[in-house]
Formats: sequence, structure tokens, C-alpha cells
Amino acid sequence: EIDVVTPAVFTLGAAYPNPFNPTTSITLDVSDAGNVNVSVYNLMGQMVSTLTEGYMNAGIYTLTWDASEQVSGMYLVRAETAGVISTKKLLLIK
Repeated sequence: EIDVVTPAVFTLGAAYPNPFNPTTSITLDVSDAGNVNVSVYNLMGQMVSTLTEGYMNAGIYTLTWDASEQVSGMYLVRAETAGVISTKKLLLIK
């Protein structure tokens, strides 16, 4: 018997470490299987990175962002599935 933990809600966890340089990890709780998009945006609203995109089964995932090519500053990571959106702030300090 395999116990699979299925989160009750779709959420992004806190990034760790944050502030960070050059990489940070974020947990993603996917409550229902479906298409998921997790992207990072700068404060001007421009997408700078896609962490994951496509079909994901329900479960808990760890996503890592390597921001070594980005400038220092605040970024927003945005996760979306089936109309549910979760965002977190990330601070890159070089």
C-alpha cells in the first residue's frame, strides 16, 4: 500500500532561501491533477523564467530557480492551475 499525500489546496510554499543567490527552491502543492504553469516575473511584469509547465499529477513538488543570469531585485513567482493563482515574492541579492 502506498500513501500518497494529496494537498487540500493548490499553493506555493515559501521559497528557501529567500533572499537568495543564485538559486532558491519553492514547494508547490498540487491538489488536483491538471495543467500547471509556474513562472517567474520581474516587477515590470516581464516573464524571466518558466519553472514548470504542463500536466502534473496531484502531489507535492519542489521547484528550483537558478537566477544566476538575472539582476538583483524583487521577483514574483506565479503558479496557476484551473483558474487558481498563487504568488510569492522572491528577493535576489548578488
